[in-house]
Amino acid sequence: MKKLSLILISYLILLLLVGCSNDSNEIVTSDASNNGADLDSKEEETSGTDERTSIGETEAVDLDHRNETSVEEEKATPNEEDPLSAYSAEEIEYARVWLQLGPNQEVEELNVYHFPAGEVLNPDDETSANYPEDVIQLAGARLVDGSVTYSGNGDGTINVYNVPLRWDGQYPAGEEFYTNIINNTELVAIDPNDDNKIRALIKLLNFQS
Repeated sequence: MKKLSLILISYLILLLLVGCSNDSNEIVTSDASNNGADLDSKEEETSGTDERTSIGETEAVDLDHRNETSVEEEKATPNEEDPLSAYSAEEIEYARVWLQLGPNQEVEELNVYHFPAGEVLNPDDETSANYPEDVIQLAGARLVDGSVTYSGNGDGTINVYNVPLRWDGQYPAGEEFYTNIINNTELVAIDPNDDNKIRALIKLLNFQS
């Protein structure tokens, strides 16, 4: 009788242990399944975020490219409202000076000479004084076209030197003769003039070394 009781008790304990073991496995399996689902969800969220970030960066790059292209096209396209936008400030200045002061307006070409400070006024006269500043000489192709010799002030005015295109007279003339020319330059305000005339004259510019 006692042996039978012991066997029954042992059998019940075994059943309890097996039941607990199954419950534990189910819990572990359930947790593992939940963890796996959470991990997959997080990976999907991360993937979606990376994809959205990639798309956002691509759109930003495309937008920057379009903006740069727009700026480059704007720079490459001349300003239609300003007919002189295609020319430099120096070219416009030369044309305006000649239109206002040039002896002959029907020149075939307009030569541009640059004389640096220290250059002699008359290279054929050993008594000649030197230019105290950089000057520009505009001259036609022919002697009868005349010339304009000046220095720019950067404010729409110029200092005009009364020097001829060709020096005729008795030499040596003496340093005082040339000093008087330097000290008696004429200050002239240059008018804007007609844009069409300026463009036509710019096309005749011939830069001399």
